[in-house]
Amino acid sequence: MLNNPDIEAALAALEQDQIVSCIWSGDHTVWKPDPTEIVDRLGWLTVTDLMREQAPALDAFAKEVRDAGFRHLVLLGMGGSSLGPEVFRQTFGSTPGFPELIVLDSTVPAWVRSVAEAVNPTQTLFLVSSKSGSTTEPNMFYAFFRDLVEKAVGRESAGQHFIAVTDPGTSLAQMAEEQGFRRVFLNPTDLGGRYSVLSYFGLVPAAVIGLDVLKLLDRADAMRDSAAPNVPVHENPGAWLGAVTGTFAQIGRDKLTLVTSPAISSFGLWVEQLIAESTGKEGLGIIPVAGEPLGPPDNYGDDRLFVYLRLAGDDNDETDDGMKAIESSGQPVVRLDLRDSYDVGAEFFRWEMATAVAGSILGINPFDQPNVQAAKDMTESVLGQFERSGKLPAMEEPAGLGTLLDMAGGGDYLAIMVYVAQTLELDRALDTLRRKVMEKYGIGTTMGYGPRFLHSTGQLHKGGPGSGLFLQLTTEHAQDLAIPGTPFTFGVLADAQAVGDLQALRASGRRAVRVDLGASPQVGIRRMANELG
Repeated sequence: MLNNPDIEAALAALEQDQIVSCIWSGDHTVWKPDPTEIVDRLGWLTVTDLMREQAPALDAFAKEVRDAGFRHLVLLGMGGSSLGPEVFRQTFGSTPGFPELIVLDSTVPAWVRSVAEAVNPTQTLFLVSSKSGSTTEPNMFYAFFRDLVEKAVGRESAGQHFIAVTDPGTSLAQMAEEQGFRRVFLNPTDLGGRYSVLSYFGLVPAAVIGLDVLKLLDRADAMRDSAAPNVPVHENPGAWLGAVTGTFAQIGRDKLTLVTSPAISSFGLWVEQLIAESTGKEGLGIIPVAGEPLGPPDNYGDDRLFVYLRLAGDDNDETDDGMKAIESSGQPVVRLDLRDSYDVGAEFFRWEMATAVAGSILGINPFDQPNVQAAKDMTESVLGQFERSGKLPAMEEPAGLGTLLDMAGGGDYLAIMVYVAQTLELDRALDTLRRKVMEKYGIGTTMGYGPRFLHSTGQLHKGGPGSGLFLQLTTEHAQDLAIPGTPFTFGVLADAQAVGDLQALRASGRRAVRVDLGASPQVGIRRMANELG
């Protein structure tokens, strides 16, 4: 526990104003006077009740998929619909005999191609996941893979290779019915994408890869019980964490640095999108720093709050030593202990409650995303220009990383936005770059693959504090892929999203540069790191 008078004051205020009770009762005034996009976004508080009722049906469906001989489950989604399942994929893998999960949430053609080459369409089940049912990326993925499946098994049988998770009445729900999908899971409408991991959006893929859905729900419900209205806020894990994160953000420690045991490293991706999209608005926000290489204490400024999620029995020695050194240096450190991997179910609920509480402390609505549409609108405009002229707008880039970092001041952070297919070598090169920036400039670094981050940290980038330095990294597409039924390719779509995002950042007054990495992205990134000394 952190002994801090500001946190104690925040907890006292939560207790006095009965904030937790108000959250449970759906009182929107704990966030905003206007109930819009609040009162219809609180289903995450009780969705596990519904999912517990549906657990036997999910288990039966998972056995049906297994017995049908499917070897892979490919999830076609973005943002909140994909990052929770990615945690399950990386944390648990698949139970023997059940399909292997692959998550596709990038329009970069090399990434799409890698998924297509990794699976046999005749033995693959595709999950189209979209709350609105109209999200561009999943629709493009569906067009591409539907074409592949039809060529492999024929048009009449193709629908049995697809399932969907969406809200009732969406265009996706209608299309799935018309095109013979194997199953459509209609999600409750009263929760947003980033709060949906404990609904069908997270639990359908979890069940299909053989996880114990009831065990996940048991852990989530145990945490939910500890966050009940009658529990004092000092003893409420979610309210306490929300008070800590919200209060430290108010006093300048707004870089919430997530450190995890190796086996649960992907959990940071999910927390990152939850925190960033929920709190990054109205010029305010908590900046989640996930996946940053752990460095010595003198790499960190006074704008940090560390949260260490420690999994018992994991290879924690190196991380334990690093966190002890950081805590001994005077940095605030919160430690959250997980007994085993299934405790991620509890952590999902803890962080959802903490984010709602932090939103109340900051005075923002944690359930809307007012700035996400800006990049979408810019992308649509760029694609329109491409359809008219056959080319994308030129983006003159006289500046580079050095010029951008020369603008860095206290409390700033570098956001690295990578429109390149993810590989192990690229991840390592980016880790080196982030470490060099920390060592030389003493600022936090975030990193996200595009266009995935547009549906998560993209809200923070445009709507949050003006402390970001934005580095966009692009590459040429050696082998592009056509999208059936559209006038553009995946390469054009990815490039349009990059251009649209850069335009939206600059329209928001952000300090942003674009660097083309050429034919070898990892070489280009290592060159930038070496230039930093």
